[in-house]
Amino acid sequence: MTLHKVFVYGTLKSGEPNHQKLIEDTGSYRKLICLAKTSTKYPLIIASQYNIPFMLYEPGMGNNVEGELYEVDDKVLKALDELEDHPNFYIREQNEVISLEDSTVHTAWIYFIKSFRKELLEKQMLKNYSNNGSFPKYVTRYLRLGVNFKKDEILCTTQSFVSSEEAGPDDLNNLES
Repeated sequence: MTLHKVFVYGTLKSGEPNHQKLIEDTGSYRKLICLAKTSTKYPLIIASQYNIPFMLYEPGMGNNVEGELYEVDDKVLKALDELEDHPNFYIREQNEVISLEDSTVHTAWIYFIKSFRKELLEKQMLKNYSNNGSFPKYVTRYLRLGVNFKKDEILCTTQSFVSSEEAGPDDLNNLES
């Protein structure tokens, strides 16, 4: 069994709206290793009409983002790739994170938005996401009333994905971290 370290910073963290998707019992392996932060500063923002947290790939800007470091097997990593629509929307890349408990440095997969609208850098940049904070609340998929997420709210160029006009109902609903 191949194991992978994955850093989650948004709705997949413990106590957040999509955490269940990380821990669903699929006969797979996943284990929380520690609370951690990115070794490099990145912008963590909340954007879109659904108030989704995104980590933008703009190294050196923003904060050392705090989240959770998990060890997962291939099945969980594949499920996360599908949820995050890697590589069509989020790009999964290895990066260093630092344990908040003992300062150990780990190399982990992180899901970034790489080709984003530059005006997103004007949004407030967070150090730690919480849906229980003072920011607008994340809108869970079942409350979106059939309205699909529009990738062009975030992305600045056409990538290898189906446009929102051409998409079916399942194409755009799997996009959160």
